[in-house]
Amino acid sequence: MKDGKDLRKATEEITEWDWQIFEKLTSVELDKRQINLVERPERVYEQSDPVLAVHWHPEMVPIPLAKKRIDALYPHAIETLIIPTQHNEVLTYGDYAGVEVDCRAASFNRKIQLLLHFDRRKIDEAAVFQSMIGHTYRYRRNQLSEFLETMVDPRYEERLRTAVKQTGTEAGLVRFAGILASKLTRMIEIRSGQMPDATLKNRLFIHYADAHRDLYDAHAIDRTVIFALGVKKIVKKLFRLDYFYDANEIIAETRALGGGVIVPHPEQFWPVLLADYDVDGYEVWNPQSREFTEFLIDVVIKKNRERKRSDRRILVMMGDDTHLSEKLLDPEKQNPDKADREIGYQPPWNDAAVRKVLARGNFDKKTVIDEYRSRLAA
Repeated sequence: MKDGKDLRKATEEITEWDWQIFEKLTSVELDKRQINLVERPERVYEQSDPVLAVHWHPEMVPIPLAKKRIDALYPHAIETLIIPTQHNEVLTYGDYAGVEVDCRAASFNRKIQLLLHFDRRKIDEAAVFQSMIGHTYRYRRNQLSEFLETMVDPRYEERLRTAVKQTGTEAGLVRFAGILASKLTRMIEIRSGQMPDATLKNRLFIHYADAHRDLYDAHAIDRTVIFALGVKKIVKKLFRLDYFYDANEIIAETRALGGGVIVPHPEQFWPVLLADYDVDGYEVWNPQSREFTEFLIDVVIKKNRERKRSDRRILVMMGDDTHLSEKLLDPEKQNPDKADREIGYQPPWNDAAVRKVLARGNFDKKTVIDEYRSRLAA
């Protein structure tokens, strides 16, 4: 064991070391190294192709800093449509505002996400919409509280047993995870109101546990994290769907503000394709949803053929789904898949086979940018 510490000797005493880790994990201040990592991307795309980026997450990176990265990535871009889509938080970039909102699909009883985009002038005074998004934003904090309670409250013993069975975790590691959850809960309570809500997500426990590699055996910490991820999966599955607004309510409020609605990574939400929601488009490619791109384009083309001439056609969208905070982490702590994503980088637009299918529906990146921009301006 590192430093001679045995996992069995872990206690619920909050030490100065715990506070140092906690303050680091809940800080949104970027140091010079992190700022340089964002400002100076490893890749630069010199071509003057249009840039379409309507599904990406700034997370802890301020919008002005994100803009510097985008300018460095595409120094010769002429045509752009760039809108951030933070989870359940409306952010603006230039003339536009956007958000990725969690909502409830009542018809098939499942939580889904929708990408919402606006002319920023129409969102500033949207009190009802902002209230709805604010309510939804707090669900991650509520879910973190339930996740931590599950680790320590006897009422949730059945959940822990299920996680133990699924992950093969031994009793000593379950006890250790409970100690970490208890300490983290108390530190959050002590600092209540003094930390950004954006840091209060389930991943806070994962990062806190991972930091204990400095004190304990790395394999034991790996096993603790695997167990915690098992618990997290159970808590997310059981989280009350009635907490969320119905998708049709969100769409109606968006339409009232002249906003656009895109369904992200629909291959994870197949019923959405049949739900006949009032949307502007479907995302047919995403770094984590790329198996059915050509099929999904065909689906959109067929839907458009069935629509009335007076109806706006459904657009084909692609989303890079970049999470900028991943760029801030040390390489060994990054998720390799997420770390490789870049705002606006969507290779299938230039793939010969995909372009052939796109052409059948009269789609290309510039056409989509022009058409969607005109809708948001209407």
